[in-house]
Amino acid sequence: MKIIIVGTAFPLRGGIAHYNALLAHHLGKRHDVQTITFKRQYPALFFPGKTQKESGEVKGVEAAPRWIDSMNPFNWHRVADKISRLKPDLLIFKYWLPYFGPCFGTIARRVKKKTGAKVLFICDNVIPHERRPGDVLFTKYAFKQADYFIVQSESVERDLLTFFPGVVYTKSPHPIYEYFGSQLSKTDARSRLNVAEEKVILFFGYIRAYKGLSVLIDAMKELERWKADLGTINLLAVGEPYEDVKKYYRRIEELRLGPRIRIISDYVPNDMVAVYFSAADVVVLPYLSATQSGIVQIAYNFDRPVIVTDVGGLSEVTLDGITGYVVPPNNPVALADAIRKFYSGGKEMIFSENVKREKKKYSWENFIEAIESIVGK
Repeated sequence: MKIIIVGTAFPLRGGIAHYNALLAHHLGKRHDVQTITFKRQYPALFFPGKTQKESGEVKGVEAAPRWIDSMNPFNWHRVADKISRLKPDLLIFKYWLPYFGPCFGTIARRVKKKTGAKVLFICDNVIPHERRPGDVLFTKYAFKQADYFIVQSESVERDLLTFFPGVVYTKSPHPIYEYFGSQLSKTDARSRLNVAEEKVILFFGYIRAYKGLSVLIDAMKELERWKADLGTINLLAVGEPYEDVKKYYRRIEELRLGPRIRIISDYVPNDMVAVYFSAADVVVLPYLSATQSGIVQIAYNFDRPVIVTDVGGLSEVTLDGITGYVVPPNNPVALADAIRKFYSGGKEMIFSENVKREKKKYSWENFIEAIESIVGK
């Protein structure tokens, strides 16, 4: 098949760009694949991060043509015409935010009309947990053009069938992120980060209120009850803030946790991701709400166990007591108890070995077969 992937891609940065690069690479083993990305993805005024572009080169990934202006409807028609001249059999859109619904829907409709191409939406979200006016309307406009859908968690599956019953879809879990190089020894990773502590947990990803860093900070205070038995447990919280991080520093100061919590509030370059995950004993996702998260798939790539809250699809990819622990959301006591059990039970090596076996089901080969199966190729 001739396949065009439309969406975020290098030289833009972030998890969606990483995902699309891996998708293109693995689809490209059996199909003719090209990726088209944005020249303007978000209005700069509304983008909460520092920059939308990746810094430097990404090994093995070529920059995609930057054709799409998400804000300009005239551009969408021109882009659709350019894509049509490539004569695709299949268009693939990674869908995570209804803001892109009008843009994606217009491109899909025009390309289908001109070429008869089929359209597949891979859904991170249907309606996001941070709802905004127009979300349902924009999503309906985009999804009206779709022939097929792939969902990657039960919560997204429920949303899809609630708003769009009767659509043709399949569920296939989010594949592993094989994007950030090889695992380092824990000793080398901690040396590079100047981390001397014996017990280190990792919070990783964009710092946003719904990701629950505040709950994890409170859990760190709860852990002091077991300090005599466990020793000191330290937290690395790493990621670019999409909100004011001063509240987290104030809370850390109030709880007198300064020596035990280190916040690196910046976007993590690709070549440093392996370092942070390799330095950690366990990765903690204390989310208050979610549909799914690629952070678990990054952790599994580096054979790291996880402790997650029971929201969205996090509990679907975490086997409680086997590859990590699942706890109720917004509950510092339960979160602290899971961290205590992890260390007091000496679970790191056992869980890591289980992760090595479990992550085989999240291969890109399985995901590509799901795409081929649903589109009938």
